[in-house]
Amino acid sequence: MIVVSKPNTTEEQISEVVHKIQKLGLIPHVVRGQNQYTISILGKTEKLQTSEFAMFPFIENILRISKPFKLAYKMTNPEGTKIKIKNLEIGSDQIIMMAGPCSVESEDQLMRIARAVKQHGATVIRGGAFKPRSSPYSFQGMGMKGLELLKMASEETGLPIISEAMDVEGLKMMMDYVDIIQIGARNMQNFSLLKELGQIDKPVMLKRGMSATIEEWLMSAEYILAGGNRKVLLCERGIRTFDTQYSRNTLDLNAIPILKSLTHLPIVVDPSHGTGYRHLVSPMALAGVAAGGDALIVEVHDKPDEALSDGPQALLPTDFEILMKQLSGLGDVLSRPLLTQIPRKAA
Repeated sequence: MIVVSKPNTTEEQISEVVHKIQKLGLIPHVVRGQNQYTISILGKTEKLQTSEFAMFPFIENILRISKPFKLAYKMTNPEGTKIKIKNLEIGSDQIIMMAGPCSVESEDQLMRIARAVKQHGATVIRGGAFKPRSSPYSFQGMGMKGLELLKMASEETGLPIISEAMDVEGLKMMMDYVDIIQIGARNMQNFSLLKELGQIDKPVMLKRGMSATIEEWLMSAEYILAGGNRKVLLCERGIRTFDTQYSRNTLDLNAIPILKSLTHLPIVVDPSHGTGYRHLVSPMALAGVAAGGDALIVEVHDKPDEALSDGPQALLPTDFEILMKQLSGLGDVLSRPLLTQIPRKAA
C-alpha cells in the first residue's frame, strides 16, 4: 500500500502518519519528493482499510500495489530516484559515462586508461579488482592490490570508481576504496550478499542475470531496498539467447522502456558485455541511450590484444573518443546532455 500526501505537507505531519503505521505493526518507508511525500507500507496490508488514514486531512491518495516489488515500484517514488556520487547525479536528465578496463592488470595499464577515458569525457572509472570467470584457470583479478590502484586512479583523475564485489568478504574490503559497488550477473540472486548490500550506505549497481526475467531482477533489487539502501542502479548487460555466433549475449533494449514504466530506479546499459564484440559496442551504446538509459558502462583498453580479460569487447581509446562525440550529438537531439566533467562543489 502507498500513502501519498498533498503538496506542501510538513515533516511533522508525515511523522504522525509514520507513527500510526508503526502502531498497526507495519513498516513505513518514506520518500520525500519536491512537493509531496510518498509512504510505502510494508507487511500484511491485505486487511488494512483506507479509513485508517481518514483522520489525516493532508493525505491526498491511498493506493494498493499489486506488484511483488513494493519498494522498487515506480509509484513509490514517481519523481524517480536520483543517486549522488561525489558531485555526479545519476537518474537526472544528463547522460553519465562509466569507462575503463575490464580488469585492473597493473598500475601502468590502469593509469594509462584512466587518463584516456577522463580526457575523452568519462565521469566514472570502471575496473575489476575481483573477476568472476567461467574457468578457474583464467585471471581472477589483483584483489586488494587492484583496489589500491583504483583508489590511486581516483585520486589522480578526481573521478569516482565502480568495481565488482563477488561476496561479503570482498564487499567489506571494497568499502574504503570504491564509490559504487557493482554486483555482477552471476550474483544477481546471491541473497545473502544482497541482504548485506541493503545495510551499506553506498550506491549499488545490480546487473541483470544472464537468464533472469525482469521481475526476478526487480525482486533482487527489492532485497537491497528492503534492507534500507535506497541507492540502487539497475544494469542491463545482455541476456543469453540462442545466437552465440555473432554476439556473446543479446542486449535487451526492450528492458529499458519496460523498466521505465515499472520502476523509479536509474538504468545503466552495458553494451560491452551485452554484445561481446568491439564493433557492436558503440551502436548499442547509442541505442541504449535512445531507449532511455540513464548511464552507460563500457570497457576501454589501449592494448586489447594483451588484455587479461574481455579484450575483444574493449574499445580502443580512439573508438571511445568517437563514441563520446556521437553521444554528445545524440544528447542534443534528445535534450539530454552528456556529462563530460564533474561539477565543482559550490563555494
